[in-house]
Amino acid sequence: MRILKLTPFCLSLLLCLSCQAQDNKEDQIKMALLAAPVEVRDGAHVYGFDNDGKMVTLREGTNEFIVRSDDPNQAGFEVVCYGRDAEEFMARGRDLKAKGKGRADILNMREEEAEAGTLKMPNYGSVLHIYHGTEALYNPETEEIEGASYRYVIYTPKATQASTGLSLRPNGPGHPWLMFPGTHRAHIMITPPEGN
Repeated sequence: MRILKLTPFCLSLLLCLSCQAQDNKEDQIKMALLAAPVEVRDGAHVYGFDNDGKMVTLREGTNEFIVRSDDPNQAGFEVVCYGRDAEEFMARGRDLKAKGKGRADILNMREEEAEAGTLKMPNYGSVLHIYHGTEALYNPETEEIEGASYRYVIYTPKATQASTGLSLRPNGPGHPWLMFPGTHRAHIMITPPEGN
């Protein structure tokens, strides 16, 4: 079996290997599910990418979780899991990006819409699970990704240091901290030590 290596330092290799990975729907599903808690994997809705790099549904879900396979259009490796309550927020970001909007525009437009009440934010305490790596190895034989680490985003819109008691930067490896306090995208960030 082929081992897929994804690295931002060699874009042509990245694109080639990503396309090979995208040819295999089952591998995409297996990779994406690794971001999700074990007990919800069987029923999670799975997004992946077709051979043209377009995001598509690979498997319909039966529970409240959504996972997304690695995006061949982006450098590095990243699969994610989040609750259905965050889908409107995520979908709006994808839609704006597809319309050619840059990161700053997307952040500003979603903030305006969230403040106006026209964009539903993830529920307070909703978690985004991210399994990522600058370099990552997916081994189809073991169905594992080597060299990737987890990171967690816990959505807490409008939360502040005073309302949470959290530091505004990590006190040490793996410590939770509050990012973007007081804004619509305030969240608790937890980054376990690399490789965990």
